Amino acid sequence: MKNKILLFSVFIFFGTIFFIFYKGLEDSKIYSPDVNTKKEMPVFNTKEFFSGENVKSSNIFELDKIYLLNIWSSWCVPCRQEHPFLMNLNLDNKVNIIGLNYKDNFKNAKNFLSKLGNPYKEIFIDLDGTIAIEWGAYGVPESFLVYNNEIIKKYIGPLNQELVDEIKLLIK
Repeated sequence: MKNKILLFSVFIFFGTIFFIFYKGLEDSKIYSPDVNTKKEMPVFNTKEFFSGENVKSSNIFELDKIYLLNIWSSWCVPCRQEHPFLMNLNLDNKVNIIGLNYKDNFKNAKNFLSKLGNPYKEIFIDLDGTIAIEWGAYGVPESFLVYNNEIIKKYIGPLNQELVDEIKLLIK
């Protein structure tokens, strides 16, 4: 009789554990960011990359112009992969590409640009990463399409030809 009670108790115990884990698998907690919501662009103060002058974001982004804010670093391998696509997009005069250099060494970033080319109209420094966080970035590279001080589209990860074509369609 004791063996039957022990066997039944073990069965109930493992059955309960299995049920708890099964229910945990059913309830997905995966967060996928919404990249299409329009939200107001954050205001920030920073330094210009080459001159080191203090700059306010309200003086950078003009109304009725389209901007692509690209967060990049010289140490970022996907940033190197997307760089030719930014160079190509820079040929289109309808979008102003703004660079935000993220947690980078100035000398390395400067070498990166001299080696691969500079697609940016202006570049700003984000040494501690707080500006990128205010924009809602999760890492590098990320890009934000901005019009009239509103973020109209967010691109997580490196740009590719498909995304560049999408940007070109949006800015027509």
